[in-house]
Formats: sequence, structure tokens, C-alpha cells
Amino acid sequence: MRDRCGWGILRESAHSPGRQFDDAEILRLTAKHLEARGMGVSLRGPDEVNGMGERAPAFIFSMCERLGILRRLRRYEMAGVLQVNAPSAVLETYRVRMVSRFQRAGIPFPGSTIVTTASADLHVSEPVWVKRADVHCIQEGDVVFASRPGAAQEALRQLADRGIPRAVIQEHVRGDLIKFYGVGDPGRLRGHRPWFRWFYHRDQDVAGHPFDPNLLATVAQRAAAALGLEVYGGDAIAREGGGLVVIDLNAWPSFALYREEASVHIAAYLEARFSGGDGV
Repeated sequence: MRDRCGWGILRESAHSPGRQFDDAEILRLTAKHLEARGMGVSLRGPDEVNGMGERAPAFIFSMCERLGILRRLRRYEMAGVLQVNAPSAVLETYRVRMVSRFQRAGIPFPGSTIVTTASADLHVSEPVWVKRADVHCIQEGDVVFASRPGAAQEALRQLADRGIPRAVIQEHVRGDLIKFYGVGDPGRLRGHRPWFRWFYHRDQDVAGHPFDPNLLATVAQRAAAALGLEVYGGDAIAREGGGLVVIDLNAWPSFALYREEASVHIAAYLEARFSGGDGV
């Protein structure tokens, strides 16, 4: 039975600002559905994973993002423990890595430049987005829309004051903001049909720019594959006059609007991945 017993590891609380329940609930529901499929799951916090200090599980599914826990999970991965998402894939979501990965893979992505936050002589033409270059937004100031002269420089100074050494200056793309969720890598499991959902982000006036939802799914799946993600969520822009641009991609979101449906598909996908099956 041990080969069907594994761990589900919760996201660090500091990386779930205001979303602790949502993040924990998608993991709990996934574990419930895995157990209904005959697999044993122990849910753990990141501090309970000590990196080979105890007998290794057969598999791990994790929402962790910080370097320390990713290094510990990497040791389990090197010992042969199957993981979704792989620690290396989560690390690729750090913006300093994601920018170059998307460029090499030809993913439609805003023009982005990695800079040091101490760039006192940096000159940019607003509007732009200033984003910390490592993890995604976990507190105010991590992602700033700089729309007025000097705002980008001020955002960089504030990041520098917090000890964040690098940032991404990203082109502002106008259009309708779309959020999407995905499960599965069509190139990893033969016969697997990925699950995908999208919706318009709240707090905007939707212009209704036309786009092909099937193309959105394809672009999102290509972006996820470029980073090695299997459970993911992100944001895209439907531009006026057509065209889609991915502006962000995250490992294992909370799936809040589709939690019940998503957890069923995640569990089915994980069972196939961890059992060595060909599809779900």
C-alpha cells in the first residue's frame, strides 16, 4: 500500500495573503478525491517537510513556493519521489526565470526587462508595471502599475528598501483581463485530455474584445509546458482587434471559482501520474 501513499503540502501562509482558506481547501479536496480512489494522503505544512529526515513518501503534491522548501522537495525528487508540480517547475515561475523561458518558447508575452531595484538612473516611459522578479504578489508593493512620471522609479526604491534586489519592468497591455485555470500536460500523459477554464477578471469594464477560447487554452498550455507546470493558473489579455497575451502564470492556484470541479480533475490526473497510467 505504501506505493499509493503520499503527502499533500500546503502553501506557506505568507504566500496566501487573505487566501489561506481557499488555498488549503483545494488541497484538502484533492486529497479527499485521491483517497476515494484508494490512495493514502497525509496533508502537511511546509515546516513539516525536513528533506529526507524520514521515510520518503511515494508521491508529493505541493503548493509551496519558497526557495527553502523547494530545495528540500528537490532532494525528494532526486531520490525518485514523483511530484506535481515539480520543484524545478515552481522555481521557473519566478519572474526572473519566466521571462526568458517564455521568450525562448515564443509565448505571447509583454515586453519585459529585468533590472536591479537600485537602478537610480533608470528611465522608463510610463505606463508600465513594476513587479518583484522572484515570487508573485504576496503583499502590497510587489506589483505596481506605474502610470505617472516617476512612479516606476519610486516602486523600485520601495522594493529596494525591502531588500528585494531585482524587478521586472513590464509593458502595459490594454484589453480585457482574463483569468484561467488548467490541469494536465497533454505531452506528459498519453491519452490525457487537459482540463481548462477561464473567466473575466472582476473589477474591470469588459470591452468584449473577441478571442478564440480554444486558442486561449492552447496558449496557456504552451506557457505551462514551457515552465514544466501541470497544475497552474494565470492571467491573459484579450487585445482590441484580436490577439491574446499571457501576462502571468502561477503554480497551483486556489481554483476558487471552480474548486469542486477542479479538485476532481486534479485528483484524477494525479492518480494517473503517480500510478504510471496512460491517461485519466
